Amino acid sequence: VLETFRFEDAVRTGAAEAIRALKRERVEMAILSGDRAPAVSRVAGMLGIGHWRAALSPREKTEAVAERAAAGRHVLMVGDGINDAPALAAAHVSIAPATAADVGRQAADFVFLHESLEAIPFAFETVRRADRLIRQNFALAVGYNVIAVPVAILGHATPLIAAIAMSTSSIIVVVNS
Repeated sequence: VLETFRFEDAVRTGAAEAIRALKRERVEMAILSGDRAPAVSRVAGMLGIGHWRAALSPREKTEAVAERAAAGRHVLMVGDGINDAPALAAAHVSIAPATAADVGRQAADFVFLHESLEAIPFAFETVRRADRLIRQNFALAVGYNVIAVPVAILGHATPLIAAIAMSTSSIIVVVNS
């Protein structure tokens, strides 16, 4: 033997940290890969992901996503290859890195610009904060209208006061956001 070449998959920067952060949020994770079982098993073991499937075609990945969705789960798919594009499109929400194949980036709902997978837990946190703000703003608007509309209907507010109160309500919602 003159030379031996060994190829090994390397996990993306921040993958272990991202997986730990998502596990703290109780996010179920699985690896759906077109690679052979020994390689997928090794990566899943390194990252602490118990559910994985190997040697999947693009159609089988899409079917796996559809199965989870049919079971009532909201599916987030993260992928970077050409063979991930159908599954990215089938998921409720999909994310691809900027380094993904063109078709993968086009199929994804979001594209993150850095190599690190830490963008995924960041996206989860951003969604949670936005959801909280939307709910707060909805409660503020409903609360304001429950008080202000009857006052206006009963004629206790002049048009000027009603306009000022409405503007103040809008300003409070914007400031809260």
